[in-house]
Amino acid sequence: MTTLLDVRNISKQFTVSRGVSGGSATVHAVDDVSFSIARGETLGLVGESGCGKSTVGKMIVRLLEPNAGKILLEGTDIAHVSHRIMRPLRRKVQMIFQDPNGSLDPRQRAGDLVEEPLIVHGLGTASERRAKVADLFARVGLRADQMGNVPSKFSGGQRQRLAIARALALNPSLIVADEPVSALDVSIQAQVVNLMSDIQKEFGLAYLFVAHDLGVVQHISNRVAVMYLGRIVEIGDTGAIYHRPSHPYTRTLMDAVPRPDPARRHSRIRVPRGEVPSPLDPPPGCAFHPRCPIATEICRQMRPPLRRVASGAEAACHHAE
Repeated sequence: MTTLLDVRNISKQFTVSRGVSGGSATVHAVDDVSFSIARGETLGLVGESGCGKSTVGKMIVRLLEPNAGKILLEGTDIAHVSHRIMRPLRRKVQMIFQDPNGSLDPRQRAGDLVEEPLIVHGLGTASERRAKVADLFARVGLRADQMGNVPSKFSGGQRQRLAIARALALNPSLIVADEPVSALDVSIQAQVVNLMSDIQKEFGLAYLFVAHDLGVVQHISNRVAVMYLGRIVEIGDTGAIYHRPSHPYTRTLMDAVPRPDPARRHSRIRVPRGEVPSPLDPPPGCAFHPRCPIATEICRQMRPPLRRVASGAEAACHHAE
């Protein structure tokens, strides 16, 4: 498969106030992250809240600009291009946000929301645009007679379907889905994930699927990248990550996934000791070492690089074996 997106060593820092103590500090939200996505592939990006995964997604669609690194979209580095140059490139990469209530204008009618990207990019006549909107409604499981409704007239699952239709309007090559089902009921989550899978096959889309629900990620992803405190600690094929996790943090995440197995009902779930370190002051060496049960002196002193391990994945751990 040909590479669609190639992310190379991107980093993002934010300057924040220290509050009553005065002064400012730097938050290392994303630190030297690299990965690629092939055409038609889904890469799941997982980790605890605050690990930087949503920041990565926003940099890829250029809602945020990285402080360092490259973001190659079909070979073009979009990391630091001007808004004028980025405007036509936005047709190739779109985003689905976690909360459709926040991403959809409550005053606009549903049909106008989906048509708006076509108008902004000057695509088609008015009648052609309305026909395309009606077709997109049908493809995501909405009715044409709902085009005149405002978002509040839709259920939560329908609003996310509306957001998906809007993202599809420009025929993108890549969609960044930032926690697209986390705000939905479990029964609706499955419907939306299945819809996204069907649309991917029909349109040949690639996804960066950002989530903390590992069960959902396993269902839809070809490969998975695990983030911890702004860094990728393991990346590989979904089967390798889920069945033979190599990084201690990944093993802990997988152990916490609910499974319908009576034998596990009373088994103890391993929880990392301590709290997640502050991104204002990340620990030296391996960022996970203060909570890791197998950490040694080298873990406290030297940051482990991502390297190939027995499962076929890459893990940033001195003791992955």
